[in-house]
Amino acid sequence: MLVNATEMLQKARDGHYAVGQFNINNLEWTKAILQTAQELNSPVILGVSEGAGKYMTGFPTVAAMVKSMIETLGITVPVALHLDHGTYEGAKKCIEAGFSSIMFDGSHYDIEENVAKTTELVALAHANNISIEAEVGSIGGEEDGVVGMGEVADPEECARISSLGIDFLAAGIGNIHGVYPANWKGLDFDALEKIHNATNHIPLVLHGGTGIPEDMIRTAISLGVSKINVNTECQLAFAKATRAYVEAGKDQQGKGFDPRKLLAPGVDAIKATVKEKMELFGSVNKA
Repeated sequence: MLVNATEMLQKARDGHYAVGQFNINNLEWTKAILQTAQELNSPVILGVSEGAGKYMTGFPTVAAMVKSMIETLGITVPVALHLDHGTYEGAKKCIEAGFSSIMFDGSHYDIEENVAKTTELVALAHANNISIEAEVGSIGGEEDGVVGMGEVADPEECARISSLGIDFLAAGIGNIHGVYPANWKGLDFDALEKIHNATNHIPLVLHGGTGIPEDMIRTAISLGVSKINVNTECQLAFAKATRAYVEAGKDQQGKGFDPRKLLAPGVDAIKATVKEKMELFGSVNKA
């Protein structure tokens, strides 16, 4: 059964660990993440971008697949199905489709419009027992074609958005989506501490979890980060393992290839990546 993410992130904040959000793109990725979470007795958040939702034929298909898979695999750890970087309309569609959590990314609007749209979606989400994440300060890199330069959020704006009744907050602290460049300056912990205090210690979200040094991850968790998003690292691990399998000629089966065998190395790579991150975030045996 799906749960909203509020309780799991409040527990993470109070217990000084973080729950991993791992984005899903198909059945294989979803199965791998769920099985790893169950094996490690860890709560988990399945993230779905609007692009991935479209690729999987729509949010209702995604919700139905995840709910059925949880039942069929006997998954007992807390699982949230979460819209990642959702638009105003996308958030509404996910509520209708049966997601248990949504993110409304209003960071590209001016603060007044961000407040207005977030206020409406908070009421709608909570009326359906769905948790909601908001964002202040654009996250760097690219997410579904939207490019951000890695802003550092204003603590006062964070306080204003958090006061609207959201359940957790993504605040830019110099983090970016994708692979971090060699000249990256690192996370701004002074800003993170100010945001943590200004928002009455609401659970905070760190997007762009791929490639951030372990010591920075631990420091971020100590300053209120309770949810860390990982996507690119899983993509890279899957691609590398699949490429090696194909280049070794193992996909040649005479009469074509078996897609289950072709995808198996990539699935194993995702499992290994998710396990590594759950151990780093401290969520193992926290279900």
